[in-house]
Amino acid sequence: MPRISPRNSAPTSPRALASPKEVADYLGVPVPTLYQWKYRGIGPQVHKVGKHLRYRWVEVDAWLDRDMDLAS
Repeated sequence: MPRISPRNSAPTSPRALASPKEVADYLGVPVPTLYQWKYRGIGPQVHKVGKHLRYRWVEVDAWLDRDMDLAS
């Protein structure tokens, strides 16, 4: 199965949820940075699924778009 970019496939992908590692790789930051952002309430929205943290790709992209707008 070919690997599809999350940004292009988020709304229709069956893998709409991402692990912290996947999001960290996508954003180009270390995983501990995501945990720090979660603690400080400044990162993309994160959800607990059982005992695991998961991100919705659409929310990661929305957060990234908002963050870029604030930086301009």
